Amino acid sequence: MPQTTANNKVLLLDTNHPALEERLRAAGFHCDYFPDLKLDKLKQIIGFYSGIIVRSRFYLDQDLLSLAGNLSFIGRVGAGMEGIDIAYARKAGIRCFNAPEGNRNAVGEHALGMLLALMNRMIIADSEVRKGIWRREENRGVELYGKTIGIIGYGNTGGAFAKKLSSFNCNVLAYDKYKSGFSDEYVKETGMEDIFRLSDVLSLHVPLTEETHYLVNTDYLGKFHNNIWIINTSRGAVVNTGDIVKGLNSSKVKGAALDVLEYENFSFEKLQDETLPESYSMLAASEKVILSPHVAGWTIESKLKLAEVIVGKVLAEFKPPLH
Repeated sequence: MPQTTANNKVLLLDTNHPALEERLRAAGFHCDYFPDLKLDKLKQIIGFYSGIIVRSRFYLDQDLLSLAGNLSFIGRVGAGMEGIDIAYARKAGIRCFNAPEGNRNAVGEHALGMLLALMNRMIIADSEVRKGIWRREENRGVELYGKTIGIIGYGNTGGAFAKKLSSFNCNVLAYDKYKSGFSDEYVKETGMEDIFRLSDVLSLHVPLTEETHYLVNTDYLGKFHNNIWIINTSRGAVVNTGDIVKGLNSSKVKGAALDVLEYENFSFEKLQDETLPESYSMLAASEKVILSPHVAGWTIESKLKLAEVIVGKVLAEFKPPLH
């Protein structure tokens, strides 16, 4: 049996698909998972590990990573990296991996499903029929066919969503501040001017950064020539909820399909414990809104794909011993 040292120890901070641990062990890593691990205990043991696999249970900030003297890599089982101090990790020589390829199809499907349900009033109609209410004219839908879709952020999930739209004869436009040359049969790369001028639907696919925090607010919405539907499957705080409610009340926002909310706690596992603000209550009460609990990328298939992608990236660069 190989000796267990810091050079081959990986700390799993969250539950994941069993394939993740199985493949790491098969490659020679020793894996630990402690279901009741608290931050104080994590600080005591983090220095004994060469690798960490995390979803969103802990924020791996500079204070914590400075205690990880043997750490060579961090794998985030998901897309967003806001839970890791990337700048400090880079300075400390810690490689950071994420797995946006693992759930991009799931997010694309979820975004499309929410949009179709929203535009066709499916949730409302279902609720009414279950109560014996049969309203046909009031539940007349709007077709997606021929609409202009504006996608902000054209990475893995933005691209997957564009492909899902290809059979609807939509005019799909995308803007990405940090990417260019991506026009293809599914999308036309464009500037924000065209997004504002032409879009009927706005879909958000950006990471949460200082730059994107409250990107969508009253001023931003006012730049759209048309009244629009909004889809957010990125991060809740990209959207100012109070301003979305104002937009719904003024009809500038025709409807909102939100898989994420700014009121989620850090781990995304629940809403914040404190009393939720009035804007949340108004959002939840609106018939123009569809909500889901941060599950766009949370499918049976994506759970396995995420594990496979992150392990593949780790093993492509690291195998015991690491030092």
